[in-house]
Amino acid sequence: MELKPGSRWKSVVCDTEVVVVRAPKTPISLECGGQLMVAHAAAKPEGLELSPDHASGSQMGKRFADEGSGIEVLCSKGGAGSLAIDGQALGAKDAKKLPASD
Repeated sequence: MELKPGSRWKSVVCDTEVVVVRAPKTPISLECGGQLMVAHAAAKPEGLELSPDHASGSQMGKRFADEGSGIEVLCSKGGAGSLAIDGQALGAKDAKKLPASD
């Protein structure tokens, strides 16, 4: 799994789709719903199910990042599965605060 900036990935167990914004520093496995994600153009394998432990959902337009690995992804289509890297949940990135205008 080569996670390059601009590459698109989709879940095999739900509708979630993401775009890589920042590539990880080291090789990792990007997962959604407890299963590995596949390249956007690839066919989804049959018979895989959403894991109840990874069913928190992912929201369109949200960015998810991990400081340790350096990866950042943008959710381009939401779904029932939650994002993870190497089995660890990938947290939503907080929005930047805009400067106050007086």
